[in-house]
Amino acid sequence: MAISIRLSRGGAKKRPYYRIVVADVRSPRDGRFIERIGSYNPMLPKDSEERIKLDADRARHWLSVGAQPTDRVARFLDAAGVRERGQRNNPSKGEPGEKAKERAEERATRAAELAEAAAGGGEAAADA
Repeated sequence: MAISIRLSRGGAKKRPYYRIVVADVRSPRDGRFIERIGSYNPMLPKDSEERIKLDADRARHWLSVGAQPTDRVARFLDAAGVRERGQRNNPSKGEPGEKAKERAEERATRAAELAEAAAGGGEAAADA
């Protein structure tokens, strides 16, 4: 059975509140879970103590058993000092797509043509 440590959403519409739970990966996001190990309230300020509550001992236990945290929960665990989060590297993420590259090339050629025409037109006026 694959186990994950993830967020389960609660709260009203536009007022989210999350529980940090240990659940089977096959169960629904807000459905059945094995154990609740904390909570996360994104509506509170970032420097608030109540924003993230986490039972570090239980988190360590579930990680030792083989539970895999989601990306967001991994950030919480790293901040709490429970588990070191690995460095992420995706150098192509900030690269523009194919269409954007084509548009940039067209703009560059048009700008070069306009600059060349302006330079050529200026010389003809100086000769006269």
